[in-house]
Amino acid sequence: MEFFLQLIAIVAVLLGTGFSVLGVLGYVRLPDVYSRLHATGKVGVFGVVLLLVAAVAWTPLGLGKGLVLIALLLLSGPVTAHALASAAYRTGIPLVQGIRDDLAQQAAASRDTSAPGGAQEVIHG
Repeated sequence: MEFFLQLIAIVAVLLGTGFSVLGVLGYVRLPDVYSRLHATGKVGVFGVVLLLVAAVAWTPLGLGKGLVLIALLLLSGPVTAHALASAAYRTGIPLVQGIRDDLAQQAAASRDTSAPGGAQEVIHG
């Protein structure tokens, strides 16, 4: 049983380190803040979760704390990345090679459309 837990820990450390290195490479290589947040937000979270899995497998005394940390990280990581991307968009940081900007199109559509009698119609979609 101990050999199996050590094997899980070694594999989780290798995979977690690989995910973390990919997150750093994505942060360095990608062109804009939105792409960088995608790389660091998703890949970085999985790297840290795998390192925590290795810590939980290696030291069984920290099982409860490790599982709580994993749950909190999986819940807060994507929310944090979304909040940072939303703040970057609202401050006007542009996409480097933007193909489509749904938020700008929706805002323009809701400003430009008006129903007869002066009431504005809000388009959801």
